[in-house]
Amino acid sequence: MAASTETITFTGQAGLIDCALDIPEGGIDGAIGWALVLHPHPLFGGTRDNKVVTTLSRACVQEGYVTVRPNFRGIGKSEGVFDNGIGEALDMADLVDQFRERYPALATGRFVLSGFSFGSAVASQVFAACGPDSPRGLPVSSLMLLGTAASRFQVATVPEDTLVIHGEQDDTVSLSSVMDWARPQSLPVTVIPGAGHFFHGNLTIVKRLVLAHLTRP
Repeated sequence: MAASTETITFTGQAGLIDCALDIPEGGIDGAIGWALVLHPHPLFGGTRDNKVVTTLSRACVQEGYVTVRPNFRGIGKSEGVFDNGIGEALDMADLVDQFRERYPALATGRFVLSGFSFGSAVASQVFAACGPDSPRGLPVSSLMLLGTAASRFQVATVPEDTLVIHGEQDDTVSLSSVMDWARPQSLPVTVIPGAGHFFHGNLTIVKRLVLAHLTRP
């Protein structure tokens, strides 16, 4: 996945946040920025090692980003208990602040924010709390939501250049619910024909779409 992967911790509102830090070949000093990649539902087996999450991370690392893959509350060594996306979003906003303080050189580079399934809902809330229209006012160079959990959790309004990828045959979050969320925003949705929620057999396509988004002008 990366030239190296380290473990790192931050402090959320429920305690420690256990993270993997994927570092590109050029090392932290040679990175063009950093990416935060958020995993699916913790109560249904979601962890930072989910295949969609690691696919997102590989793409970001390939393009020169240091990537943070946190475990949400109660997963791995992360402290606390599941909070239906509310506490998780607060934790991730704290993580963003702490990462920027710990790695000031990366904080001046590009910031990529992404999530899969439950993680997509949390990522949208982190964008609302940390993005350019928030009090923090952070520029987000790329926002990517996969398997967007629009029918299950509160997914915030996102910019029109957000990459939204969904499987045509997703039986966990219906494509129609994602279209209902996207329609009022005039937000394009990229649909992978025949793909299910976990994009089995389609991760190469997912990575190609993510790389194209990361390298757009």
